[in-house]
Amino acid sequence: MPTLDAPATVVAERIRVYSPCLTRGDFRHALFDFDGTLSLIRAGWQDVMLAQCVEELQRTPTAETPAQLTAVCRQFITRLTGKQTVYQMLQLASEVEQRGGQPRPALTYKREYLERLHGRIGYRIDALRAGKDPASRYLVAGSLDLLAGLTERGVVCYLASGTDEEYVHDEARLLGVADYFAGGIFGARDDYLSFSKKQLMERIVAENNLAGPELVAFGDGYVEIENAKQVGGVAVGVASCEDGTALWDDWKGQRLLDVGADIVVPDWREAGSLLAYLFAETP
Repeated sequence: MPTLDAPATVVAERIRVYSPCLTRGDFRHALFDFDGTLSLIRAGWQDVMLAQCVEELQRTPTAETPAQLTAVCRQFITRLTGKQTVYQMLQLASEVEQRGGQPRPALTYKREYLERLHGRIGYRIDALRAGKDPASRYLVAGSLDLLAGLTERGVVCYLASGTDEEYVHDEARLLGVADYFAGGIFGARDDYLSFSKKQLMERIVAENNLAGPELVAFGDGYVEIENAKQVGGVAVGVASCEDGTALWDDWKGQRLLDVGADIVVPDWREAGSLLAYLFAETP
């Protein structure tokens, strides 16, 4: 696997292409992740989930230190990022059981997490709904340019998130991006086996008789990148630094490369150049 600082074709200033032999120009469908890819509304969610999981494991008869439990929880939270939230809660229940504790149902853990998260980000939703904050404050830079450019090129876009579907619909509307997703907006459900990003991609390929790289996926989590490659699509990873402390999240970028990202960018500021490259357009 290449490393983030390995030789890459650099398109514009910050677009790194690690698969220079890509077939370009044929894209008809595009799938987007939401949180961290387009939306920053839920920035900080990892800290909320990590605190909850560590607290839960500390209630078990374990000799592990808080630091050790933090490492365990951080690993599985990260590994399952991009899947529906309930999968992290299922893993939490398993970790509790492994340590001799009595786990609660995964959906109970999930509801507790959502309550905690609302306490962290609820003011952002309220400010957007009241018009006190502009949507641009909670959008990954360049998101609207990327979505508009794909739409102008006749690409059908889909939004697929591990966040609950009702929240994804609401937050996409608040950010002004909902209308770009002619293919639909999809998210987590209590009946979690009825939806996954992989299932959606397979359906897009089958229903539209796609052949070769006619599907492109954009995301900051390993799930959508890995799934796109599994169905023969092209994967664009965004190593977004959600807290704004740096341009690139190098750790995130390397993880995206490890699961097959063809292109890695820090955000969508250079959407025009990225689109021109993907569609093999002459500058």
